[in-house]
Amino acid sequence: MKRIGIVAPASRLIEAFPDRLRAAMEPRFGGRVELIFHPQCFEDWGHFAGTDDSRARAFVDIANDPSLDALWFGRGGYGSCRIVEAVMPKLNEAARAKAYLGYSDAGSMLGALYKASFPHVAHGPVAADLHRQGGQAAVERALAWLVDRDPASLEPGLGALPHAAFNLTILSHLIGTPWMPDLTGHVLLIEEVSEHMYRIDRALWHVVHAVKGLAGLRLGRCSDIPDNDPDFAQTEEEVAQHWCAVSGVPYLGRADIGHDADNKVVPFGVR
Repeated sequence: MKRIGIVAPASRLIEAFPDRLRAAMEPRFGGRVELIFHPQCFEDWGHFAGTDDSRARAFVDIANDPSLDALWFGRGGYGSCRIVEAVMPKLNEAARAKAYLGYSDAGSMLGALYKASFPHVAHGPVAADLHRQGGQAAVERALAWLVDRDPASLEPGLGALPHAAFNLTILSHLIGTPWMPDLTGHVLLIEEVSEHMYRIDRALWHVVHAVKGLAGLRLGRCSDIPDNDPDFAQTEEEVAQHWCAVSGVPYLGRADIGHDADNKVVPFGVR
């Protein structure tokens, strides 16, 4: 039996969600997985699932609990960066042994964990992706990695080189902080949601020039891009190709990650 702890370092979950998630996982994982929701997931403090102190304590509680095999991010939103400084010094060896899975806002924490050489960090579906169209497949994919390290859950283009995956805006904001990992020799996968093309262009300019020694860049899905006035006249792939060419980072094509139910799992480092 795998025991998976769920926390919400950003936005809150609704009280009815645990029953829905347990019902969704029962056909494939019934009897093999126990989900433990930290009570903090349902706290409400404005935009956040509780105060910064409450969210940080909950993360440490779940991470440091030796009876739990993994920490699964409940949902995205915003807030993980506000607790990184409080969380990281308090993590113990039980925390280091765990698997961590999330994406989007969770990238702030995932990056910090990877910089601290935590070995089982991955970009992939959060629990609340159950609410998306096709969300059943997303949570099953997440659990397949957390429980079995199922290779079918992985982004299909991962090769022998080390990899890392981030939301583009989160990564751009992580650069220059004490929690930015060294990505030398890595293939970087990026995705984005709800950002104008000029913001995607600017963030890509920042990333390819600031992150040194990349072995390549792959572009995931950039969804719900607002209309630009005037029209930006370039697609997300065209701007990715442009900045890779300017900076000398090899552009390695598209990646099967994004803010959707098809988001595949990308373990950090060598798979």
